[in-house]
Amino acid sequence: MSFVPGIHREFARNALLEEGLRLFFPAAACHAMVLPLAWVTLFAFSLPFAHGIPPSQWHAHEMIFGTYGAALAGFLTSAVPEWTDTPRRRGRALLVLGLAWLPGRMIGLIGAEPLVAVAAVTDLCFLGLLFWYVLAALIQRGSTRHASFAVWAGLFWLMEAAIRVAWLVGAMEVSAQLLHAALMIFVVFFSLAIARINVVVINLALDPSGATTPYRPHPGRQNLTAALVVLYALAALAAPSSTVPAYLALAAAAAFFDRLAEWFIGTAVLRTHVLALAAANLFAGGGFLVIGLAGLGVALAPATGLHMISVASLGLAVLSVFIIAGLRHTGRPLDLPWQAHVAVIVMAGAGLVRVLPEIGIAAPLRGAHYTISAVLWSAAFALWLAGFLPLLKHPRDPHAGAGP
Repeated sequence: MSFVPGIHREFARNALLEEGLRLFFPAAACHAMVLPLAWVTLFAFSLPFAHGIPPSQWHAHEMIFGTYGAALAGFLTSAVPEWTDTPRRRGRALLVLGLAWLPGRMIGLIGAEPLVAVAAVTDLCFLGLLFWYVLAALIQRGSTRHASFAVWAGLFWLMEAAIRVAWLVGAMEVSAQLLHAALMIFVVFFSLAIARINVVVINLALDPSGATTPYRPHPGRQNLTAALVVLYALAALAAPSSTVPAYLALAAAAAFFDRLAEWFIGTAVLRTHVLALAAANLFAGGGFLVIGLAGLGVALAPATGLHMISVASLGLAVLSVFIIAGLRHTGRPLDLPWQAHVAVIVMAGAGLVRVLPEIGIAAPLRGAHYTISAVLWSAAFALWLAGFLPLLKHPRDPHAGAGP
């Protein structure tokens, strides 16, 4: 039995288990590298063990709750302790959370329908534990300032439960609507997180020394996009056949476009990580614009708008957070390694290649654009992983946790 304490000591010394983002950002990147390539090239838009459940729903689920779920876990387990000035989860607590996330990914990769219930249990444990980690920090601090993140984490858990139940009872139309709603919940997370991160990023772009904070965000833009996305998602669930969701999607698009005014900061906007956050908002606005126009009868596919959001906007947003937090939380300034610059360009390319042929631009790529986009998407995360895994494993300050 003497080996057990030794294992525990090894966990304690492992830099990747010192903070949530050091474990879950690489896990999310690995999943993001494998999933789209397997979906497009290995399985040819099908899955070997998916029969009753549409493979496209498996794929969407794994993007939202797999790749983005791990990114969310890394963000919340790192940011919430910082915001609340409470001890961060580390070691065994993070390992248990990671082990709860993993089985669902292995099952979802091949669409193993006989194991849907197993994946449901493990994923609900993962999301339930993540919700508790957020809530416990708020309770310990006695604060409700960041309670919205706990609320949305709880709703994310409920959405996962509802999707799995719909799959188990064969209600595939319902599960499709719920997957759409789950994606919108993640857009809300993105909107709320970027509203906080962007303040730090723009101020550091304007004054890299951090001695001054010349930028102040407009209060009206802090939560407007999130609120309109919520209204759109509710309307899409309640009245999917009406034009109400279309008009609300256009309103959400306008809010994201209006938010771009936050990046009118002169030449400081030309920094890669600043531009990436702006582009994520631009793609979000474009995605909701396409969804809204399609709902009003314009010859556009709503799926194109959804992919503009899920691939381009969220891909850039998640990658930006990986880059910014990966530097700030390892005691480094925002001096990006070359892999970060290239990864952002490649990710933007993945989003553009995925949607442009479907709106009449770059038409010769149509058909091949699925594979090209998947390769670029995977390459972007591979570049980030190659550049940042050594930084996460060897932080300059072992206790670093400053910044977004």
